[in-house]
Amino acid sequence: MGRQRPPKNAAPEPDAAVKGPVAGKYQTDTGVAELVPDGDNPNGWLLMLNGVQSSHVDLADPLRLDFEYMRWIMALVQDRWGAAEKLRTLSLGGAACSMPRYLVAAYPNSRNVVVEIDGKLANYVRDWFELPRAPLLKIRVGEAREVTESLSEASRDLVIRDVFAGSKTPYPLTTAEFTAAAKKVLAADGVYLLNCGDSPALAVARREAATVAAAFEYTAIIADPPMLKGRRSGNIIIAGSDAPLGVGGGLPRALLGGAMPAQLWDDAKVRQFGQSALILTDAG
Repeated sequence: MGRQRPPKNAAPEPDAAVKGPVAGKYQTDTGVAELVPDGDNPNGWLLMLNGVQSSHVDLADPLRLDFEYMRWIMALVQDRWGAAEKLRTLSLGGAACSMPRYLVAAYPNSRNVVVEIDGKLANYVRDWFELPRAPLLKIRVGEAREVTESLSEASRDLVIRDVFAGSKTPYPLTTAEFTAAAKKVLAADGVYLLNCGDSPALAVARREAATVAAAFEYTAIIADPPMLKGRRSGNIIIAGSDAPLGVGGGLPRALLGGAMPAQLWDDAKVRQFGQSALILTDAG
């Protein structure tokens, strides 16, 4: 999601006091948010941030995820944990809170914290989409790295990094030092999941894969075949854990569903993918 300053001639926003989603543009702390009705679904809304598609929400069904990469992430999560688990999750990058809404619905006993840098956007989203309240879903306004580094050791089972400034994740959220901070807050069998946006060259994904592989005993990658073959730009999901990931055939089968079937790369293939890439560090 974008984080650019708004243009001087930004369009006037609709009445922000109105509860529930209303199509239009809204000024936020970091730019302009736009709500667009889903023409194929009367309950669906697309959230644009500074002109970039960020999130989709179905007001009637929190278990519906229109963005493929979000479905891939949730497939891995549900492959690891059953619905009765008391998951403790941290979502870095809030936007419309599509995945946290899903986690609340799929894991009724879970406790979910969302970190969103834009406080005004966080307030809008709560009003627009009637998000579950704390302790089921808490939005914490702040910078993702600062918040992560402030959390207690082993206080989360799942950390999801889905933070973008335009088409790229801010560099401080990609480094080995940040990855170590994310790992520190995870339980022994916890999972770190990140959404990596990349071009066909896959240079960023290789470095992110190398960085995660250096921190965790087990890794995995999920993406569609054209992306993995370097034929287009898009999303690659990279996972790290000190417990095995995607054991058995359930996850690969689940990833074959949907409009964009995806592949699962195991630890050996991920390490081979990133073996020639330099690990990302704060030194740059």
